[in-house]
Amino acid sequence: MKQTVTMECIEDHIAIVKIDRPEAKNALNTEVRKHLAQIFSELTLNDDIRVVILTGGESVFAAGADLKELASAQTAEMYLRHTERYWQAIAHYPKPVIAAVNGYALGGGCELAMHADIIIAGESAQFGQPEVKVGVMPGAGGTQRLFRAVGKFHAMRMILTGCLVSAQEAYQIGLASQVVPDNETISTAIKMAKTIARLPPIALEQIKEVALMSEDVPLNAGLSLERKSFQLLFDTQDQKEGMQAFIEKRHPHYQGK
Repeated sequence: MKQTVTMECIEDHIAIVKIDRPEAKNALNTEVRKHLAQIFSELTLNDDIRVVILTGGESVFAAGADLKELASAQTAEMYLRHTERYWQAIAHYPKPVIAAVNGYALGGGCELAMHADIIIAGESAQFGQPEVKVGVMPGAGGTQRLFRAVGKFHAMRMILTGCLVSAQEAYQIGLASQVVPDNETISTAIKMAKTIARLPPIALEQIKEVALMSEDVPLNAGLSLERKSFQLLFDTQDQKEGMQAFIEKRHPHYQGK
């Protein structure tokens, strides 16, 4: 059976995770979600990987959920699927994730992209939460992560009308980090991943953890957590290496220790 998700480790501590179901525009059926969860769970335990690039390839990121699986489903069946467990493996991944998005990132595809920390969008990219057009609503973060990313009024327009948002508009409203030509989306993500992978891994993980916590805790609690995490890093070898390298005017060599 053909794998619907592939994972390739490339140089410089980087993994590329690719949804590979082009015949269905990379629709997120249960098999795809399971494979994504399995790969991200395995990568969590892989200390050699420091950055993950998540992509659907050159043509489409993910056109949404596979409606053939959902059209006749009942409430109890949907509950018992517990698809939130598959998403959690990605949401809780502790290292930086860059989404490289070409073409459609709709419904679950848009929600999947929002699980990343950075979104590089090709000029063809289109984002949207069109679930309302088929009688339902976002169910994997589209009403929550989207609000946090773009604010109430842009989010409400997207989820209440089901409209699609171009790459340039996504960038303007805060749903994309950068827009590049389609043939440069993955190479740009790799270049950025290489930059990040050269930085101290423990510091990167602390930055991600604390920054994401800012969505859920009051300012004073977030500032306290930030301060403690900052102090914690002074007990790492990478902190000593980084500051000494700066003083000695040389490139640091970080080992994640």
